[in-house]
Amino acid sequence: MDLDRLTDTMSRPQLRSIAGALTTPQIALWSGAVASGKTIASLVAFLLLLVRAPRHGLVVIVGRTLQTIERNIIDVLQSPELFGPVAAHVHHTPGSTTAVILGRTVHLIGASDARAEGRIRGATVGLAYVDEASLIPESFWTMLLSRLRVKDARLLGTTNPDGPAHWLRKDYILRADEVGMRHWHFTLDDNPGLPEGFADRLKVQYVGLWYRRFIAGEWCLASGAVYDMWDPDRHVVSQLPTIREWIGTGVDYGTVNPFAALLGGLGDDGRIYLASEYRYDSRREYGQLTDHEYSRRYRAWLDGLGVRPRWHVVDPSASSFIRQLMTDRVTAAHANNDVLDGIRTVSSLLGTDRLRVHESCAGWIDEAPGYSWDDDAAEKGEDRPVKANDHSLDGGRYLLHTTHPTWRIRLRPAALAA
Repeated sequence: MDLDRLTDTMSRPQLRSIAGALTTPQIALWSGAVASGKTIASLVAFLLLLVRAPRHGLVVIVGRTLQTIERNIIDVLQSPELFGPVAAHVHHTPGSTTAVILGRTVHLIGASDARAEGRIRGATVGLAYVDEASLIPESFWTMLLSRLRVKDARLLGTTNPDGPAHWLRKDYILRADEVGMRHWHFTLDDNPGLPEGFADRLKVQYVGLWYRRFIAGEWCLASGAVYDMWDPDRHVVSQLPTIREWIGTGVDYGTVNPFAALLGGLGDDGRIYLASEYRYDSRREYGQLTDHEYSRRYRAWLDGLGVRPRWHVVDPSASSFIRQLMTDRVTAAHANNDVLDGIRTVSSLLGTDRLRVHESCAGWIDEAPGYSWDDDAAEKGEDRPVKANDHSLDGGRYLLHTTHPTWRIRLRPAALAA
């Protein structure tokens, strides 16, 4: 296997980690900043170990989902620009749970929840690669280690930092010698292959908690305000620019709790604007509404604005309301309710001054300053916001995170946004 061209362009930390992984007792882990070169270094080590992996043990690649494995690992390995002639020996049909890499069958295993451990129970594994290890359930990781039961079996993994109480840091990184682990920490400076200016743009795009973890590489606590970059003087506007496209609405459904809908549009200045809000609080109004009544008021709100948004993104738990909208000829979509990724999308937009909120969105403006991380959850290694006074925030998050593939390339550049 000819990897000379690739290793010629690698940094010393990358090369040292590859050499160390070949002699590590059992577990090799690369952690640190995004785009820091840890994935490339770990994949080179994986390929070198693959050619000598025990023949009577399975080879597995584990990720949060099959799609993330294909995007983060298989697509990278198939890139001639990165892996030269080796890329021609990586064969995979999209959607398949196996790949053939350098002549070996490799099993691709999504591990998004605790039930995934059943997929490897009873198996014997000779070589394992784990992508985004901090997102893998601890029970799956533990089961995977128990499957490494042949001589010279190895586990290689990569991760971005999480909270300091996360099980991967607490039980493995801090006890590396005891558990047979070698660990390397990477920063942006450890990747010589980044295009000019790319690192500076990343540093602008990640803010708050995400900057500390994904840029500074800290295993830090999620504490204090979720949107600590929120500044009403900067982010709240009294007038809207010309809106090039009404992207959609995000709806957080409530019966006892408030019902909140946010309308978002792309301005001609390259920013996203939360332009209007419909909110109904049954406790204040002394009466609950039915799905039919909510649908009628929701449609009247949009008709009154004279707006026909492209998307109607609704709280995925509100199935009955989605059905009512469809009955009323409004094509509604289930929102992407990945809370942390959604918070990161909103945080990035606020931190780079690419999201502004019209003063009429009173619920969103009122909730943003008090939206905070749950300290009790953080002490247990979980990142979770306090679930209170967040209904308009949830509606905005549903809209922005679910639709972001449709508008992100049309925003003003982050480096120029502030």
